Amino acid sequence: MENNSKKVKRTVLSSMEEVISLAKKYCLEPEFYEKAAAALKHISKTLNLTKDEAMLLSFFIEMSSRSRIWISGIAEMINVSNIRMITMLNVADGLIEKGFVTSHATGKDERYYSVPANVVNSIKQNLPVTPVKMTDLTVDEFFDRLGEIFEDDDILFHDRVEMLENLVESNMHLPYCKTIEKYNLSSVDYLLVNVFASRLINEDDDIIGTHNWEDYMISKSLVRRVLRSLKNGTSQLIKDGIFETKVDEGMRDPNYYHLTDAAKEALFPDIELVESTEADDKHLTSYTTFSPKHLFYAPHIQSQIDRLAELLQQDQFKNVTDRLSENGMRKGFACLFYGSPGTGKTETVNQLARMTGRDVLMVDVSQIKSCWVGESEKNIKATFDRYRKYVKEKEVAPILLFNEADAVLGIRQEGAQRAVDKMENSIQNIILQEMETLEGIMIATTNLTCNLDKAFERRFIYKIEFERPTLEAKQQIWKAMIPSLSDTFAHSLAKEFDLSGGQIENVARKRTVELILSGEEPSEEKIREYCMGEMVNSKQDKRVKIGF
Repeated sequence: MENNSKKVKRTVLSSMEEVISLAKKYCLEPEFYEKAAAALKHISKTLNLTKDEAMLLSFFIEMSSRSRIWISGIAEMINVSNIRMITMLNVADGLIEKGFVTSHATGKDERYYSVPANVVNSIKQNLPVTPVKMTDLTVDEFFDRLGEIFEDDDILFHDRVEMLENLVESNMHLPYCKTIEKYNLSSVDYLLVNVFASRLINEDDDIIGTHNWEDYMISKSLVRRVLRSLKNGTSQLIKDGIFETKVDEGMRDPNYYHLTDAAKEALFPDIELVESTEADDKHLTSYTTFSPKHLFYAPHIQSQIDRLAELLQQDQFKNVTDRLSENGMRKGFACLFYGSPGTGKTETVNQLARMTGRDVLMVDVSQIKSCWVGESEKNIKATFDRYRKYVKEKEVAPILLFNEADAVLGIRQEGAQRAVDKMENSIQNIILQEMETLEGIMIATTNLTCNLDKAFERRFIYKIEFERPTLEAKQQIWKAMIPSLSDTFAHSLAKEFDLSGGQIENVARKRTVELILSGEEPSEEKIREYCMGEMVNSKQDKRVKIGF
C-alpha cells in the first residue's frame, strides 16, 4: 500500500518534545543519546548550542511555565538522580552565558532557574531565538540591561550585585563602566549608584527616595543604616561627592538624593542629559488621573461644593485673588472638609481638581513626621516651599491637600515638655504661619473636629461638613454603584444598613469580584452579608445625615 503522507517538517519545539519523551523513557541511558541524536542535532544546529546544552534547554523549556525551575525538579521529571543532574551545572552555566536561561539564588544558598519570556515565545512560534546580549553593548543596550536587573524582585542582594558587576566588567569600553569601577565602592554603595543611574537614564528620575532602593537591600536594619549615613554625611557617596541631598528653595530634604553634577559628568559624558525645569512634578497627581464620579450631597452641601467649584475655575479664581490683593486681603484659600470616614471628603477634592484642571499635591502626614529631631519641621517647610514653587511656575495653581489632617491640626499643647508634643506644636506653628501667606488653594480633610485648634478654625475660609447620607441619598448611591439592583432592593438596603458612600462602594467592589470569579450575580442574601461585614466593629450613627 502506497504511503502518500507528507513528512512533517522538524522544528525546534517538536525536536524538544522528542527529547523530553525519550529522556523520560530512557532516563539518560546510552540508548537515549542514540535515539535522540537527530533531535539534539537539529536543536544544537538551529540555536548554535552544544548537544548537552540542547538537551538541558529542552528540559528547561518543558518546565518554563514555572517561575522557579529547580535542578531537582528536572531530575524528578526524567527519573534520574540529583547527582546526575548536578554534574550538568556547568552546562547550565553555558546556557546562562548565552542568554537562554537565567539563574537566581535563595536565602538558603540554593539556586533556581528561569527561562526568559522572549526565548520561550520564539521557540514556541518557531522563530529565531535572539538571547539577550550582555557584552560589547551600546550605551542604550547597556542601560536597558541595567534596568532589567532591577525589575526582578526575587533576586537576592549579593546576586544582584554580582549581576551588576558582571554587566559592568563585560562593557568596560563604556565611560560609565570605567568610572564606576574607579570609584572603588562597597557592595551597598555600588548597588545604590547603579540604582540612581538606572532611574536617571531609563525613567528620567533625578530625585531618588528610600522607596526606590530599600527593596534591594538585605534587611530593614541595613536600609536604616544606609539612610542614616546619608543624612549625617558619613556615607562615602556623600564624602566623595557622588550623591547630594535634594534642595528645594534653599531647603534640604533629607529623604531624597540625587547624583551630583560632577558625578553625572564623569558617569555620562556620552549621554546628553536634559535638565527638566519641572523635575519635581512627580510630587503632583495630575487632574487627568481622576475619573468622573457622581457624588451625592444634600442641597445645602451641594450648593457649597458648587460655589467652591465655581471659585476654583481659573478665570474666576484669578479675578477673585486679584481683587482681594487690591483690597489688602490674603489671596490664598484654605478649606476644611470634615466629617465621618467614607463620606466623600477626599473624593470631592479629586473631583474638584478634575473639574477645574488643577493637579493635586497631597501631603502624607505620616511621612512629614520624622523620628529625627528637627527633621519633621524641615519636612513641612519643604512641602510648603515645593507648593510655592508650583504656584509660581504653573499657569494653574495646584491644590495642596492635607489628607486626614487630624494629626497636625489638633489642639496645641500648652507648656509641652515631651519631645513629641514640642515637635507637633512646632509643626502646627509652621502650618499656621504658612496659611497666613498662602497663595493658592489648601484643602484639609479630617474626621475629628472636636480636637481642631481654634487658630486653625479661624484660618479656614470655607468649612464644609460631610454628613452621612440620608435614606434617599443612600438609595441613589446603591443604584449608582450597582445599576442592576432593583429599586425595591436598593431601598431595602438603604433602609436596613446605615452605610457611608465609601462603605457602599466596598460592597459594590466585593460584588464585582464575586461576579468575575464565579460568573454569577451574587444573591441578595450575599449582598446583605457584604453589608454586615462593613458594619463590623463600627459604631452606627443613628442621626439622619446627608452626604456621600
